[in-house]
Amino acid sequence: MTDLTPVTYNRVMLKISGEALMGDQGYGLHPPTVQRIAREVKSVHDLGVEICMVIGGGNIFRGLQGSAQGMERTTADYMGMLATVMNALAMQSALEELGIHTRVISAIPMDQVCEPYIRRRAVRHLEKKRVCIFAAGTGNPYFTTDTAATLRASEMACEAIFKGTKVDGVYDKDPVKHADAVRYDHVSYDEVLAKHLNVMDASAIALARDNDLPIIVFSLDEPGGFQGILRGEGTYTRVSD
Repeated sequence: MTDLTPVTYNRVMLKISGEALMGDQGYGLHPPTVQRIAREVKSVHDLGVEICMVIGGGNIFRGLQGSAQGMERTTADYMGMLATVMNALAMQSALEELGIHTRVISAIPMDQVCEPYIRRRAVRHLEKKRVCIFAAGTGNPYFTTDTAATLRASEMACEAIFKGTKVDGVYDKDPVKHADAVRYDHVSYDEVLAKHLNVMDASAIALARDNDLPIIVFSLDEPGGFQGILRGEGTYTRVSD
């Protein structure tokens, strides 16, 4: 049954890293963690919010690390894109176990396992309250999944990007290493770029700025955090003008 509590946004992009799916493991997928995140997504879906998702692939393969170890960069990036498809299929499975209709939409065609990216079709899925998981990045090497999330959020007319991390917002320095780190409630796109605040890569921040797309940085480890922010509660940092 849908909760009728008013929400701040009607259509959002949730961007999470591949590492978020590892749990306490050093590599790969941790099914209980995938299921926990799926429950968080369901709690927001139950509010009537239309949800897009982009999941990184760093828990399986990271293109930059591959190229640093001598692999040709383009090949390494394509391998990273394939890793994001694996994560997207895992999340689709977890969401559909909860009764949420989900579509995996890949920038690289692989018809046996997911749909190709067609913007109008994806918008129609959202209108039918299906969760759309965009996989394989932008389909191009040299672009991160942060940039892919910002691009798809712009194309889908999302009202905000929710960046799920291990900390509850953007800090002036790493809060894990520095006890005196200060959290921002609000920070501008230009400040993020000038101070190298490590929210998303520079091209993603610039694309969000050019399309006036706010980025909400919050802790994915906080139970109910995603839903809470949509109700106007919780701790987070808003990146906008």
